[in-house]
Amino acid sequence: MEKQGHIDLYYGDESGFCLTPVTAYAWQYKGEQIQILPQKSKRLNVFAMMRSGKELVTFTRQGTLDSTFIVSGIEQWRQTLEKMTVLVLDNAPVHQAALRDKLAEWQESNLFIFFLPKYSPHLNNIEHLWRKIKYEWLKPDSYTCLDNLKNDLQHIFSHFGDQYQINFKQ
Repeated sequence: MEKQGHIDLYYGDESGFCLTPVTAYAWQYKGEQIQILPQKSKRLNVFAMMRSGKELVTFTRQGTLDSTFIVSGIEQWRQTLEKMTVLVLDNAPVHQAALRDKLAEWQESNLFIFFLPKYSPHLNNIEHLWRKIKYEWLKPDSYTCLDNLKNDLQHIFSHFGDQYQINFKQ
């Protein structure tokens, strides 16, 4: 239905970022040493909704994300919707808790929430976003201090769709 232009389809989820980097592997020249020291830091949590790998809406918070924060983000985003929209979410307890009370109201304004089956993160396309950010787009300098991490994340979020893209097979 999205490909035919009948609906807008978004994938939503949250992820956390801190000064302990995610590094699967790295290349270095012989004799050169790459070092990133993990540091204790506050956690930056992001709730995001992504459409087609090229459009992104984010809500960031330092500290724990709860259902009230997620509902508030969806409410703000809902005000910008122009046509029938489906938001795909996983079955995390934080999604289930307060969202159930809003489903009927949101459906009246053409926002429909689709909950994925349990244990199926592979069906939520936004998981590709988190993987790209953590394994490719954030650089070692991003982890030197919390301000760098915040700034680099904001840069990625604000340039998503042009400088940073995810191309899904059509």
